[in-house]
Amino acid sequence: MKYLIMVSHGRFAEGVKTSLEMFAGNANDRVFALCLHNGKSVDDFKKDVEDFLDQHKFKEEDEFIVLADIIGGSPLTTFLNVFSARGYLNRAVVLGGMNFTMALTATVCLDTMDKEAIAKTALSEAKTAVQQYEVPSYTDNDDDDDI
Repeated sequence: MKYLIMVSHGRFAEGVKTSLEMFAGNANDRVFALCLHNGKSVDDFKKDVEDFLDQHKFKEEDEFIVLADIIGGSPLTTFLNVFSARGYLNRAVVLGGMNFTMALTATVCLDTMDKEAIAKTALSEAKTAVQQYEVPSYTDNDDDDDI
């Protein structure tokens, strides 16, 4: 089984998970959010990660896609230290710069791709999604209402 674990500062990962429920509710039993909340210490977060892993009892054949807001940030480095100590890191791919498109792509691909293909596809879709919106220009002769 493959799982998606999102790690972030603040409540970012929780917000992404909530939004994913609107698009992929049936897969959300394998999607998790771990957040270093404002005012919590890294030691508090480490305990949260340990509790999460104790609660979920992942199997030896399980694989993981880990998405983080920032590579090198305290939430991800803390998570990876605990994750590695538990022997899970060699069964994971880790991506930084998480956005909603990346998370949605990873979620809907959990059952159809291997973890490396999920990572490649999620990165590609995330990069494509980051763009500037161009406001269409209209002339006085334009009768269409297609905003």
